[in-house]
Formats: sequence, structure tokens, C-alpha cells
Amino acid sequence: MMAGLQTATPSPPPIDGIFRALADPTRRRVVERLNRSPASVSELAQPFEMALPSFIEHLKVLEGCGLVRSEKVGRTRTYQLAPEPLQLAENWLAEQRALWERRLDQFDAYVMSLKEQEK
Repeated sequence: MMAGLQTATPSPPPIDGIFRALADPTRRRVVERLNRSPASVSELAQPFEMALPSFIEHLKVLEGCGLVRSEKVGRTRTYQLAPEPLQLAENWLAEQRALWERRLDQFDAYVMSLKEQEK
């Protein structure tokens, strides 16, 4: 390695943050709630039995990966769902499903050919 040159560590793809955020059941419930309409922090926190600072950390994770957006008007911060990251995750899952369907179809065809050879 040449002196003075550093290799940059690649940043993880955005989809990693999306799945990491959705791995938590509290954050999934917040996303489900925001599917209906935007809501204030207090509205979102109401069904959860946790301290407000802890709940706000969940919102920061969701906002950090782009799943939600917030806007502050006066003293009220309102969150709304940002659908683009969910579409990114949905597209990735659809690609995986298509790959496995092709593989299973190929396996099925192979098993059927083995059965035909047994006859």
C-alpha cells in the first residue's frame, strides 16, 4: 500500500438499514400505524409501555434509514411514512422469491426426470 493512501470502507447498502430497522417489532408496529396516516410522537408512543426517550430512539432509527420523515411545527413533531424504502425492500424480496421459484421449478423437473428414468 502506498503511503498516504487509505482504502475507503464501503458503506452498507441502504437496504441493510431498512431490514435492520424492520427487525424490531416496535418499529414494525410504528410503520404499520403510519400506514394509516401521519401521527405525532405522542400519538405513536401511546400504545407502547416505554419511556419516551427510548421510544424516540426507535423513531430515529426509522428516520435514519429513510422509512419515515418528520416535520416539526411549533412544539409538535409529526411523522409520516416514506414509501420509497419500503418499495426497495419489496423489490429485493420479489427478486429473491423469483430466484427460489426458478430453483424449485428446476428441482421439480429434475425429480420428475428421475421418476421417468425409474419406469
